Amino acid sequence: MDSTTQDRLTGSLSETARPGERLRQAIASPEVTALIGIFDMLSASVAARHYNGLFVSGFGFSASYYGLPDIGFIAWPDMVNFVQRLRLAFPAHHLLVDIDDGYADPEVACHVVRQLEAIGASGVILEDQKRPRRCGHAEGKQILPLEEYLEKLTLVLRTRGDLVVVARTDATEEPEILRRAAALAATDADAVLVDGIPAAELITKVRAVVQGKPLLFNQMAGGKSPRLSLPELGELGVDVAIYSAPCLFAAQEAIDRDLVALKEREGRLPEPRPGAVGVAAATALLERNISRHQPRSHVPPQA
Repeated sequence: MDSTTQDRLTGSLSETARPGERLRQAIASPEVTALIGIFDMLSASVAARHYNGLFVSGFGFSASYYGLPDIGFIAWPDMVNFVQRLRLAFPAHHLLVDIDDGYADPEVACHVVRQLEAIGASGVILEDQKRPRRCGHAEGKQILPLEEYLEKLTLVLRTRGDLVVVARTDATEEPEILRRAAALAATDADAVLVDGIPAAELITKVRAVVQGKPLLFNQMAGGKSPRLSLPELGELGVDVAIYSAPCLFAAQEAIDRDLVALKEREGRLPEPRPGAVGVAAATALLERNISRHQPRSHVPPQA
């Protein structure tokens, strides 16, 4: 869904609605809600020009903040601080935050949820992996006993106020996927996510067992899940499409390509081409993060 369409949908919401309620209403809209994975403030600034929904990706954050793979290195204060900066720059955007397994134990998970809700996050995703954890599209994932995960999830649900809570399972075998999806749907979680789902046919089966509960689908380049369009996902019964790392992968590819070209030119910058990003374009993009809060005559209007 492009930003114009989302503006039309969110424009009908009350200006005083809380972030969780705004996201909840977007999820309930007839169209599939798209959330774009971002990894730093610059990628969020670019994504915010095109989409009203941002996904704070653990994969992207671990890569950008630590230079490490998504296998459990994230410290929750770092994530909370990042989300706080995002909310200050993007007061009206949906911010769904990946909090992995809640950073180990239930008490920490509840504390993080309180912190994120206080600074204006829209929602969180809580997974059922046990440590050492893995990216949802990687091999070698291990999952907690269902009862242990449900206990943690229940405590988080009791802790949150308005915050949207997405219950996620990383099960990999179809019978266990369906068993857990049904159990997650029976809780007070707002939505269910099966991560690393390998085929469209399985989405249909998951949709059947979660019944009326909103369903999320996560896809990333090179991941386990099929590449599906928003209309295709809508036909399968998906309510929210998460794109975990398009900004991160695009940045890595573009940086590598341009530095190779710079080396080949013996360090000479290229001739400016139409549409190329330079000082002016980058400054204009970043000034929008000010104008959302402090409109000034010299700051370009928000895209």
